[in-house]
Amino acid sequence: MVNRVQLAPQGPEFSRMICGYWRLMEWGMSPQQLLAFIEQHIELGVTTADHADIYGGYACEQAFGEAMRLKPSLRQSMELVSKCGIATTAKPGNPIGHYITDREHIVNSAERSLEHLHTDYLDLLLIHRPDPLMDADEVAEAFVALHKSGKVRHFGVSNFTTTQFTLLQSRLPFSLVTNQLEISPIHQPAILDGTLDQCQQLRIKPMAWSCLGGGRLFSDAEFQPLRDELQAVALEIGAESIEQVVYAWVMRLPSSPLPIIGSGKIERVRSALQAQQLTLSRQQWFRIRKAALGYDVP
Repeated sequence: MVNRVQLAPQGPEFSRMICGYWRLMEWGMSPQQLLAFIEQHIELGVTTADHADIYGGYACEQAFGEAMRLKPSLRQSMELVSKCGIATTAKPGNPIGHYITDREHIVNSAERSLEHLHTDYLDLLLIHRPDPLMDADEVAEAFVALHKSGKVRHFGVSNFTTTQFTLLQSRLPFSLVTNQLEISPIHQPAILDGTLDQCQQLRIKPMAWSCLGGGRLFSDAEFQPLRDELQAVALEIGAESIEQVVYAWVMRLPSSPLPIIGSGKIERVRSALQAQQLTLSRQQWFRIRKAALGYDVP
């Protein structure tokens, strides 16, 4: 089973590991098959589901909602996360991809997510990417309106720098509860650029996306030294796969990131959860870091 953690001092309680639905449309599931998958990962204790309005060309949330309609009572056993703030060319009205964080868009996007997911509220809404044209006061107005209406219970950001996070927080009467970040051995900027330090400072837990590098960890030739080191560590700590070692590596960070598992195969979800029982020594953690970056510490 999955441990449960509080995302922030005034934040929601989430499952320690999260099921991500970014690639749902690639899984080829019928609503009935998807419902079975949702029930299976809830039974394992993975109760938090991560979405975004744009996933699957704006189709993932609606597909998920169709499955949820088959058993509405499941909503009481789940925490639903969505993100907004990106406009892609998958929608005819967008001739160019761009960011959009004005008040009207945020509110409308959240309301569409509610409709598509067949729910009355979101547990958490995130601004998906930093927007060069973001007016912090306008974002705050949207967040406050959604909060007062009961449509969104908590708010956060994704891929924000420390200063962008601080700016938005300065305009809000309540705390942002997370920063969803790309964290993996093959993508380590957040580890040293102050982003995870800020999470520690504020006692908020980041959500970690693409822990496996979107699959590149297993396929790219340049990561063979990393795969070799992960396999060596797996043998040392009794891990069944290098995936488990990667998740353990991410969770070893003192900001306690919540890894997002991006697979639609329940066997891989079940396997990933075993990482909770794995402990990396400091030496093992740094060996993996070195194998990924190609150099030792200064």
